[in-house]
Amino acid sequence: MKAAASETVEQAGIAVPGAAAAASGGGAVFTILWALCFCHLLNDMIASLVPAIYPLFKNNFALDYAEVGLITLTYQCTASIFQPLVGIYTDRHAQPYSLACGMAFTLVGLFTLSLASSFAMVLAAAGLVGLGSSVFHPESSRIARMASGGQHGLAQSLFQVGGNAGSSLGPLLAAFIVIPRGQGSIISFTLAPLLAIVVLTRVGTWYKGRHRALQIRGRVLTLEGIAQLSSRKIALSMAVLLALIFSKFFYTAGLTNYYIFYLIDRFKLPVATAQLYLFAFLASVAVGTLVGGPLGDRFGRKAVIWGSILGVFPFTLALPYADLFWTGILTVLIGVIMASAFSAILVYAQELIPGRVGMVGGLFFGLAFGMAGIAAAVLGWLADETSIRYVYSVCSFLPLIGLLTWFLPNLERPRRAR
Repeated sequence: MKAAASETVEQAGIAVPGAAAAASGGGAVFTILWALCFCHLLNDMIASLVPAIYPLFKNNFALDYAEVGLITLTYQCTASIFQPLVGIYTDRHAQPYSLACGMAFTLVGLFTLSLASSFAMVLAAAGLVGLGSSVFHPESSRIARMASGGQHGLAQSLFQVGGNAGSSLGPLLAAFIVIPRGQGSIISFTLAPLLAIVVLTRVGTWYKGRHRALQIRGRVLTLEGIAQLSSRKIALSMAVLLALIFSKFFYTAGLTNYYIFYLIDRFKLPVATAQLYLFAFLASVAVGTLVGGPLGDRFGRKAVIWGSILGVFPFTLALPYADLFWTGILTVLIGVIMASAFSAILVYAQELIPGRVGMVGGLFFGLAFGMAGIAAAVLGWLADETSIRYVYSVCSFLPLIGLLTWFLPNLERPRRAR
């Protein structure tokens, strides 16, 4: 029975105290985790640069809100559709240097964006940047787990906080470089994917050696003590997790893509000042992401999911009625609390379906990007039909979907510090 329930450590994706670290060859490999964190920062910095300069594109090409949302939809669709496919393929066929290749798509997309002379070229550039992300995220998530030494929540948080930190830098770079100097200045940011390609090539070399060593050693991890769930229970749990991702990223997209317009419309802020508020929100998301993974390792994933998604509801409900001061405070609180969920959700899903780390990573990152893209288009249309303020009133109820957490089974016992 035990032999039948055994799998390679990195493929199994199950956190068993002591065994995972031992079987994976020691503690966390922080040089690899920080390298992934840094490259995630560069990747998502580029991605967040695009919505931060929407006002520039809106003026240059005379776009309405729906067309602004279409830019995000194009990026998010290419990023989301291919991620599960990449994950499924790399679950079976390791591709150590795929990360560097994926970043090359981002490089070409960024170069195209700087030279775009039409709305169609902007859409094509956004699609290329999204394609690079579709390769980067599932494989990076797998390598982070491989380098975790059994601290899966911590590894995912370190990996993801790089992306969140990068996302927070986009508005600042737009405010101080792109907006004053114009669209052509975007070409200076091509240095970021070039640097990432160099770093990810080194990571790929480590991954190649690590994967080969694991095949030779053939280390296994028994699933003894892990609850064996029926296919129906697994399917229901996955549906709940996907609904939670919908709630989180649909709401987050409303802030990421339209927060600047909301501040300009309601409080008459200049674009540069509004971008600083967006930076504060995105920075708070980075803090929440960093905290969420270790909390899940210590207290259990389900507890973090409860506290994160449902706990943010009072603040989202108050946001549409707050003055400028409290708007800034509330969005920071929303960012910290809501962002702490994603690491817990991702690790929970990987433990729910052992042996499918790439597929799960691709599915959840892909769904996150897809939901954000759909939300950008839908909310843009809704803002055109009603008002940007009405959009935030409607979105304030989305965290109530967090009540579905009740249906998630407990996969692990909380592990408290001694």
